[in-house]
Amino acid sequence: MASLKELRNRIASVQATQKITRAMQMVAASKLRRAQEAAEAARPYADRMGAVLGNLASGITDAESAPKLLAGTGSDKRHLLIVATAERGLCGGFNSSIARLAREDAKKLISDGKQVEILCVGRKGYDVLKRYFTTELREPISYQGLKSIGYDQAQEVAERVLSDFDADGFDICTLYYSRFQNVISQIPTGAQIIPASFDAAEAPELGGAAYDYEPEENEILDALLPRNIAVQILRALLENAASEQGARMSAMDNATRNAGEMIDSLSITYNRSRQAQITKELIEIISGAEAL
Repeated sequence: MASLKELRNRIASVQATQKITRAMQMVAASKLRRAQEAAEAARPYADRMGAVLGNLASGITDAESAPKLLAGTGSDKRHLLIVATAERGLCGGFNSSIARLAREDAKKLISDGKQVEILCVGRKGYDVLKRYFTTELREPISYQGLKSIGYDQAQEVAERVLSDFDADGFDICTLYYSRFQNVISQIPTGAQIIPASFDAAEAPELGGAAYDYEPEENEILDALLPRNIAVQILRALLENAASEQGARMSAMDNATRNAGEMIDSLSITYNRSRQAQITKELIEIISGAEAL
């Protein structure tokens, strides 16, 4: 059994840890509201752009004249997986759940004979995936130290991806991130962004009207499709920022509660050990007095 001094040191150590986890919980809670508002504000814009692009794409009758970002390369042999995660840990299963989804899809593609390359945006995703992949991983993109992620960072990632696509580096690009639902629930999501895929069931309605576009649909798509890549990446980064703070807030709350339970358990053990030691000393004193 541990000595009383060891138990006191252990209790003090857990109390110090509890202070840290409580402080991290409060910081995450203060950051969550702003991150949640940014993520929710980006959703209508991204959805509306998807609806407009979907409407434009439906008006193209000649598939051969369609932009490459819409029509694709005509092959599905080479895949690029963009895995967006956080730069820091201590946020529960947030990072590992995104990496797990990407890892499962990557292994399935490889088993089907496809070529897979993985681009990690965020240090934690790279740290997880490098255990399973070596040659498939590209040099990660990290924004560690930035207070907030914005359109400039999304545009930087988009330009890198589009440059690779123009150089025939891949055929299909899928973006992985965690969609924020609430503090408790964050949903790992994979969305194909190249070639562009539009879900008519999820896109907002455009009022049911028929639109005539000037200039032609192809010209508008040539301008909007690259911007849509940046918008979708921005949306993923903002969703991740909110999901990260929500997951960290929940994880630190659980850690604070567990530390409190451990302190109570150690305190009971300490009190019992102290009581047993005092009783033993009293018995020794009484026995010595009776011997005299």
